[in-house]
Formats: sequence, C-alpha cells, structure tokens
Amino acid sequence: MVARTFSVAFEGVEARAIEVQCAVAPGLPSFTIVGLPDKAVTEARERVRAALAAMQIALPSKKLVINLSPADLPKVGSHFDLPIAIAILAATGLIPEEAAQGILSLGELALDGSLVAVNGALPAALTAAELDCVLACPEGCGSEAAWVGATPVIAAKSLGQLLHHFTGDRPLREAEPGEVTRPDHHKDLRDVKGQERAKRALEIAAAGGHHMFMVGTPGSGKSMLAARLPTILPPLSAQEALETSIIHSLAGLLDEGGISRERPFREPHHTASMAAIVGGGRGAQPGEVSLAHNGVLFLDELPEFPRPVLETLRQPIETGEIMVARANAHMHYPARVMLVAAANPCKCGYLPDPERACSKAPLCGEDYLGRISGPLMDRFDLRLEMPPVQFQDLDLPPSGDSSAAVAARVAAARARQAERYEGTGLRTNAQIEGQILDEIATPDAEGRALLTKAAEKLGLSARGYHRVLRVARTIADLAEEEAIARPHLAEALSYRVVSGVLN
Repeated sequence: MVARTFSVAFEGVEARAIEVQCAVAPGLPSFTIVGLPDKAVTEARERVRAALAAMQIALPSKKLVINLSPADLPKVGSHFDLPIAIAILAATGLIPEEAAQGILSLGELALDGSLVAVNGALPAALTAAELDCVLACPEGCGSEAAWVGATPVIAAKSLGQLLHHFTGDRPLREAEPGEVTRPDHHKDLRDVKGQERAKRALEIAAAGGHHMFMVGTPGSGKSMLAARLPTILPPLSAQEALETSIIHSLAGLLDEGGISRERPFREPHHTASMAAIVGGGRGAQPGEVSLAHNGVLFLDELPEFPRPVLETLRQPIETGEIMVARANAHMHYPARVMLVAAANPCKCGYLPDPERACSKAPLCGEDYLGRISGPLMDRFDLRLEMPPVQFQDLDLPPSGDSSAAVAARVAAARARQAERYEGTGLRTNAQIEGQILDEIATPDAEGRALLTKAAEKLGLSARGYHRVLRVARTIADLAEEEAIARPHLAEALSYRVVSGVLN
C-alpha cells in the first residue's frame, strides 16, 4: 500500500509541490527516506518516531520507505516532518487515505508531538490553493498562511490535534488571518533642521522611486534623513504586500499575525558579506537587496563596503531581479528597491571644512569616493551634497512640512504614475524606459536646449541622460503638470553633480 500527501520545496520565492509517498512493505523493520533529502530531512526519522511514540503509536514492524517526489529535486528543511508523519498515518490506516491526498502540509515536529513553526507558510499556502488542497501547518504559522484566503488553513498545536481533525473526532476551526500591522512612526521630517534642499530631494526620490546618493560631513543629517524616508512613502498595495511578505516568510521575518503594509527599510552594516547583501549561503537564501523589495535599501558609509559587493548590486538595481547562482541551485529573487546611499566626502570626513580638513586634501576625497565605480555611481538618479549644519540652526524651532504633508504629495504623485502606467506592469517613473520614456518625458523646446547643453558640458552618459528625464518627469508630477518644462529639467540636472567631489 502506498499513501500519498503533499508538501513543498522552496526554489527562490517559488514553493514547488512535492508528493510525499509512504510505502509499507514486508521485510526487516527499517525507516528510509529517499528523494535527495538533506541532513535535516533525514533526521526527520527520529523526530517522527519519537512524536508518534509520544502519541502511543508504534511504527509498523515492516520496511517503511518515504519517497519525496520528484526525486531529482533537492529537499531542504525540517518542514518535511509533518507531511512525512501524515503519510505514515495514512499508510497505517489511522488517517483516511483520501483525506491525506487532499492535504498539503509543512511543519517541524518536536519529540513530544507538538508542532514547531517553520518559514515559508505564505508561499506554501499559494501552492496549496493551486493544487486545491487544505493547508495543514503549526499554529504559529496559521495567521500568516490564512492571508492567501484561497484555501482552508488548519493550524494545530500538535500532531495529535491534526489526527483527531482529519479522522473527524475533534475538527479544528480554520485559521483566521491576523490583523494588518500598522506602522507607528515616532520620527518626522520636521525633526531634521536645515537641509531644506535635501528634504526636497528626498521627496522627489520617494515620489518617483529614484535611487539617491548623499555626500556630507559627519553630523550633517544623512542617516537622519534616510531614517525618515519610510514616513513619507505610500503604503504597499495589496499585490506589493504579498510579494514582499512571501520573501519575508521565507526568511522567517514575518511577525506573528502576518502581513504589513509598511514598505521595508533595510540598512545592513558595511561589514556585511556578499551573501548577506545579494543572497546565498546555505540554501541560497534571499539577501538584503531582496528583503528590501518594494522598499528601501539604505547603505550608510557606501565606500566602506567591499567593492565586489557593490559591483554585484549594479545588475539587480537596474533590472529589479537577482539570480543567486550556486553549483546546485539557481534561485531568482525579486529586488525592486530604492537604493539610498550615504558617504563622507573623505576618510576623515571633513574635506569641505578648511579648518578641519586633513593635509591630503583634495586627494583624500578623490581616493575615498573613488572606491565607488563610475558605472555604479551612474545609477543614482539623485546626487546630493549636504553642507554641515550650523549650530545656530539647531536652536531654531522645527520648520518645513511634516512627514504627513510630504507623504500626501508623494501619494498624489504616485497615484498619477499608477494611472499613467496602468496595464504596463510599471509602477514608478524610475522604472520607465524606451518608447514609454520618449512618450511621457519629452521636454519642450527650451528644455531640450538646456538638456543638450548640460549633457555636453557634464558629459552625461546615455543612462545619465535618461535618468535626468525620469527625475524631471517626477518633479512635474509633484507640480501636477503634464508637460516637462525647463524648470523641471534644471532642477533634475542640479541633482547630477556634487560640486568639488564628483563630476
């Protein structure tokens, strides 16, 4: 007799269906798992044996074989414990075979039979819906998986509860999705004193999803500004929230209760490895650039990051996707992020200050920022020099618009973009290119003359030329104007040069 049930194996953000087959055959007592299991899956034999013993259920004194099909796909993770146990219970007649075939399950078993929460419940629920199966999972994963809403989710505390449920003795209620977590921002853009031009650039970056680079002396407010970027970004749409939550589910970062509509804000330290930033390691896990999908990746002290790490970011920030290639795995992860970076003008940080600059100026600044390659620098839509904040400014009361006021303008600009790009798969001005860019970002005659002159003087690359047009399009959207005029282009061009440091 062969009993069948289902589970999943994760490939990138995709949860591939796995058929878990259990055969009980005559022969010497044994318990074998085949189908390319890793160490964690192989160890499921002892966890399942102990959990069944805790329920006073003995394994049959026969040859027991578990096959994870397709057999040529590597199986990784402890979440195969529960489907293996369900397959055994069905093969021994303790669960109806028909019920087991309609179950897709995942979960780790403790030795006492209780279920331990695992990563990936959300993408597993999507696969269960495609197979028209019921999802069975630990109680800690129920509210997360229930967000899919397209398949029943049974969340149990123990294997015994699931056994009673599927035999009809004590049915469990379907899990309910948790409440959407609301951001509780204690920071406000008005906290930043001075730096009005930087606040304007931050608003433009948020409105169009543009990459932004800030250069300034220590204490000029670079990190402070970046930390307030989430307060002016619009909430995630339902589709964006699902995309982001799937990645966070695989990484085990979802809070109990599930999905958040706040855009992710990731700020890895400059000592982070390449695998931590772009993905990799055991199982080719998603990196920071994917965990920030649909949100912000903030890299403080950009020149301090290893150059190979920075160079690997060039492709994903351009295409919105990254492939983690390993000898036994090629994982694709989404990586549509706003890249916001900050740097001191030199190693000591005080190059623009004649009283505090080191004796190596200006070579110290050229050497320090020279660690950032030209192709990577060319991918920043907005480049901003932030002067030191004067002590007199710190005594002034808060000024400028609050985060709520700026967020309202950003949301209005994003709404215009959503209407303009409906049906194209694009979401923000930072993503447009080709014919669409020509159609919606063609300047008037005065603007074209200014842009041509600036391109010749500044030596803009083709990428830089198009990025100026995208930023100008966003500035026009903030001004609620349909046509791109000379003032919009002039402001966009002002963010392409950092005087005295970068050309």
